Amino acid sequence: MENDSPRRVEIVLTVVMPGRVKRNAWSMTVARAAVEAIVGATGEKPVMERDLRTGFEGYWLVEGDAMEIKRRMCGIESSHILGRLFDIDVLRPDATPISRQEVGLTPRRCLICGREARHCMRSRAHSQEEIMKKIAEIIEEYKRQRVNSDGLFDER
Repeated sequence: MENDSPRRVEIVLTVVMPGRVKRNAWSMTVARAAVEAIVGATGEKPVMERDLRTGFEGYWLVEGDAMEIKRRMCGIESSHILGRLFDIDVLRPDATPISRQEVGLTPRRCLICGREARHCMRSRAHSQEEIMKKIAEIIEEYKRQRVNSDGLFDER
């Protein structure tokens, strides 16, 4: 993405999904919810979306302070019911990512045990089956909350 202003910040969205094939019905449910949340927080639609076999990718260019935007995106990851499955990166105008720690937040936690996620990922502390079971539980809870008055899942 080209940055023509020092205050233009890039946001990159991917979905947390283990395994090689990250494109499935669950990941697309998560991606749609994440796009909706980011659009709501920024007022901007993505400049590009890519629906790849390796997973969904969404890109935004927004005006503002990169650190404040990172805080808002971390707020989405922390507060949205599916937020643990969102991977929202915020890049400075020089394309370097801003870490959670830089904005005063703790590292992301493991879905299964609550330890730092990076430690569990590196050591493969949990099976893919165990992780997928937890992801299914999170998505099913989201769907229960999104059931419309007709008793049907609202796929917005």
